[in-house]
Amino acid sequence: MPPSKRLAFSLNPLWAHYVSLGCVLLGIVVGLVRYSLLDHFDPLHCGALLSEGSWLDQNFKNWQPEGCMLHSYQPKDVSACLSNQQEVVFVGDSVTRKLFFQMANLVDSKLPTTPPDDDHKHSDYRLHSSSGIQLSFYWDPFLNATQTYNRLNSYNGRGSTTQRPPHGRPALLVLGSGLWYLRYADSSGGLPAWEITVENILETIARGRFKPADEVVLLPIEEVVMSKLSQPRATTMRLSDIDAMNSDLFHRINPPSGSALNLFYPREPSMPISFPLVFNRMLDASQTDDGLHFSDSLVRLQANVLLNLRCNDVLPKKFPMDKTCCRSYPWPSPLHFIVVAAVVLWGPYALALTWQQGSKSFGASLLSSEQMPAVIISASLGLIYLADRTGFWLKEQKQFDPWAFASLSIASLGVGLATVKRSDKDLGFLNREQTDEWKGWMQIAILIYHYFGASKISGIYNPIRALVAAYLFMTGYGHTTFYVKKADFGFLRVAQVMIRLNLFTVFLAYVMNTDYLSYYFTPLVSMWFLIIWVTMYIGSQYNDRTVFLVCKILVSMGLVTWFMSEPWLLEGLFEFLERFCNIQWSAREWGFRVNLDLWIVYVGMFAALAVIKAREHRLMDHPQWAFGVKVATMLSGVIMVWFFAFELMQPSKFVYNAWQPYISFLPILAFVVLRNANPVLRSASSRAFAFIGTCSLETFIIQFHLWLAADTKGVLLIIPGTRWRPVNMILTTIVFIYVSHRVAQATGDITAWICGTTKKSLPTIADPPPTSAGRSSGSAVETIPLTSSSDGHVRKDNDDNVLPPEPETPIRPVRRWADRLAEGSSPPSTRGFRLWYGEKEWTPGVKAKVAIGLGVMWFLNVIWPS
Repeated sequence: MPPSKRLAFSLNPLWAHYVSLGCVLLGIVVGLVRYSLLDHFDPLHCGALLSEGSWLDQNFKNWQPEGCMLHSYQPKDVSACLSNQQEVVFVGDSVTRKLFFQMANLVDSKLPTTPPDDDHKHSDYRLHSSSGIQLSFYWDPFLNATQTYNRLNSYNGRGSTTQRPPHGRPALLVLGSGLWYLRYADSSGGLPAWEITVENILETIARGRFKPADEVVLLPIEEVVMSKLSQPRATTMRLSDIDAMNSDLFHRINPPSGSALNLFYPREPSMPISFPLVFNRMLDASQTDDGLHFSDSLVRLQANVLLNLRCNDVLPKKFPMDKTCCRSYPWPSPLHFIVVAAVVLWGPYALALTWQQGSKSFGASLLSSEQMPAVIISASLGLIYLADRTGFWLKEQKQFDPWAFASLSIASLGVGLATVKRSDKDLGFLNREQTDEWKGWMQIAILIYHYFGASKISGIYNPIRALVAAYLFMTGYGHTTFYVKKADFGFLRVAQVMIRLNLFTVFLAYVMNTDYLSYYFTPLVSMWFLIIWVTMYIGSQYNDRTVFLVCKILVSMGLVTWFMSEPWLLEGLFEFLERFCNIQWSAREWGFRVNLDLWIVYVGMFAALAVIKAREHRLMDHPQWAFGVKVATMLSGVIMVWFFAFELMQPSKFVYNAWQPYISFLPILAFVVLRNANPVLRSASSRAFAFIGTCSLETFIIQFHLWLAADTKGVLLIIPGTRWRPVNMILTTIVFIYVSHRVAQATGDITAWICGTTKKSLPTIADPPPTSAGRSSGSAVETIPLTSSSDGHVRKDNDDNVLPPEPETPIRPVRRWADRLAEGSSPPSTRGFRLWYGEKEWTPGVKAKVAIGLGVMWFLNVIWPS
């Protein structure tokens, strides 16, 4: 027999790209199908709000309507909603009365939650909130009183010729009855009498020219808990009767339709009445003592559902878009529309021009075009806008699940450890691979923290605060190292760093019509970079004098501390920006962000100075160095144990926040010492964590809209259905990481064009690697050297051993692009992103480009609608 041939199998090195792109396309297709078909019958999710939902927690605190987000109403929200209609009316039995008092307490926390006197509980009540809203309850358990019908007829508009509803009608009318017909069937007439009453009420409302209120709600008959009912009630109140009554009500309000799609999704009622059948789904036997009246907290959530029904589409539609039930997304203003269209069409337009003037096919142009970064930015911003400013994909509320949180954290740690790689040599203190890894695992921890809404858990919030401080520590460390070693204080370097940090964030702020400071990490790092630059620039000719440099850093530290301790200074600055630039920032919020980590950047600066001086004086060769390392390692371990014990003992995160500026440097420095304790640790790094670290800035910013949703207030669902959340998390994570990675690359390319520098060769998806095993995802980018000595030679020690590269700026993409570009010797390139095409092309310099950009932003801010 001939020898059998071995089957050769080689995985395409671009498999991750194709899988990720496939997930993006799958999400778009699923969203298009759902948005076109299912949302046609319930575009605002009012039907889902009234009929579908589930509890996300076991304490019955977080009710989740199917596919949309509830808003937790506060008195100021209700006041804004009901400012023109000053009355809310409830009519019905004791169940309706309990709902009334919980609604009243939502409107004004000073109003009672129960009847003040049990002897007069079968009475009418009229309450007035501090904002002037009147809340009325009329006791009518059979809904057959004359005043009830008078109220239904008072605003029906019969005999009127006007086409507008009458002024002064109630904002909300809630009717509830049914159980008394069962409890007192002998005297009330039972179910036949109830049917007649319901028919009369519905007919009265349907006949009217206008509704008796802006929103009319007919409550379902409450499902009782038979095991907890008293004997007289249990004898007469039967669940079979209650089910029959609710079924009758539902079909009267929602007559059957021949459309097959209505079998799968709720439709708008044919009568102008809302029927919150979901109220019965919210009930649980553990929340009632008598089987009939449920806990205040549960009924309060039912009242909140009614406010979402009535008010969500009335409240101002501005950032953050954190309420999506029964609410349409706002149409962009003309200026906003122009900005969105210009940004989204920028990439395709540039690509089309390149294709028309070239000889390649469109597909080849797409893969190899120099306009590809513009295409990526445009496509990413369009996708983000589609995700979080339209109903294309669903949004739901966050819920902290300790088991899911722990499992995902452990799984992420496992992936990180499984992808650890070892170098053949000692890479040095805080080397590039290590800082990428550090940023990567910290970013993963922050993402998981945000996804599950763990900020309410003090024991998790506190160490996450330390991670944010660690980013700022690396900012101080990296930039100080650069300025001490390179002494490049020119405008080009500043422009490279600031553009790389802010380009996509600024695009996002305009496209999403949000506040730049809401993406707080970008402005925070940008502010500290400018402070570091000014600090190092002033008297830079004396930076080689250690005492002078230390004193200069201390003076900067004192000035910044004084500035942030005087609120009027920051308020004055922001008032100036508002007056002359129409920039409306919150000085209080920004002061909180800065003061939380007020000194950690300076700790990073001092750490950089200490490392540089230690190398200059060759302290590592001292006989006692090994002993000092052992002592520092032991002390660092003790500090880490102390920190976690300390933060867990804090009674709340607010108490910990007061300690944060004073102690955050301890766990950070301890981690640095432990991570660099020996050559084995310094030479090992996780590829998975490092990959995330290379796009950590983008993941931090894009998560606001594409992984999370509703401006971080919720989570994004590509596949509809709360039960599919685990699948959605996997799918959205792939899309989110892929988009972030591509945006990081594209932003670096665009930064290179703006700054007029030549980008060294970077592999793209069109450039195949040398071998199938030659690189892993993202590794090609990591292998590009970013730092070189000033004379262009490889750094070596006295024994002619190659020294590791200098440590880098904490925001990896900034260091990757800005420093490499600033140090490159190639002349400015005339190719790249062209402003226009013609025989003569004007190529502005970096200062002109920056000035044009700032001018355009100022003009947009001034004319931007409030």
